[in-house]
Amino acid sequence: MSQRETLTTSRLAIGIDIGGTGTKAGLVDVATGTMLGSRVREDTPQPATPQAVIATVASVVSTLGEQSEEAGLLPTAGHVERLPIGCAFPGVIKQGTVQFTGNLDAAFDGFPIVDALSDALGAKVHMANDADAAGLAEMTYGAGRDHRKDTVMMTTLGTGIGTALFAGGRLFPYTELGHLTVDGVAAETRTSVAAMRRDGYDMQEWCRRLTVYYRELERLFWPDLFIVGGGISKRAADFLSDIDVETPIRAAELLNNAGIVGAGLLGHNKGKMKVRRKVG
Repeated sequence: MSQRETLTTSRLAIGIDIGGTGTKAGLVDVATGTMLGSRVREDTPQPATPQAVIATVASVVSTLGEQSEEAGLLPTAGHVERLPIGCAFPGVIKQGTVQFTGNLDAAFDGFPIVDALSDALGAKVHMANDADAAGLAEMTYGAGRDHRKDTVMMTTLGTGIGTALFAGGRLFPYTELGHLTVDGVAAETRTSVAAMRRDGYDMQEWCRRLTVYYRELERLFWPDLFIVGGGISKRAADFLSDIDVETPIRAAELLNNAGIVGAGLLGHNKGKMKVRRKVG
């Protein structure tokens, strides 16, 4: 790699976001928290078995390399393998092994995801929970960047409900508060975007359910700020003001790209989830 290439790519990373519905990847500039070029997306396979999901990730990363080369963002398509790679995953991973995932196939339980994905991509992959990765991005570049000394709760509304809890700029990982019992059931089974669409209730009823959920988070954690992410965050003007809570509540500034950006930053930081004021 030439000195010019080093200067160009030293601040770049690949961010991957595996979701219950879609699997996405993007080229991330970690100095600014922005994505360069377009993100690549494919439907998450159903059933979402480990082998099928890994093949989909490999496909989106390959396509990202090709598109980045065509756009002049990388010298070659294969250059993606030389960049740091981070991946946001919808579940709990410890010692490189999946401990729990609520929205992928049960075959993931006990699966050595970090080694398998690293082997498939031909490069070391650093992985974290998807909501934790999105929260890292928002705390570094987005809605939480001026609240590093506060207690901040990031929630991602989508197929399920993901959560990330930060206190004084430090992450308490794998909170999984979408599975908090509210009104006798796991919150995400009746309050996620998927639940709203599945059960066919309107935005007013959804906001009523969200209010019950966020008030329970308030009661238990007393946060200084809620950040709401996920694909629905781009429609924040349609519902956010109707969630009746005492805590200030803001839409994620990186919208549905927060997971990709946070994953890229995770890769750049070699797996460390610490919030920093300056990156690069």
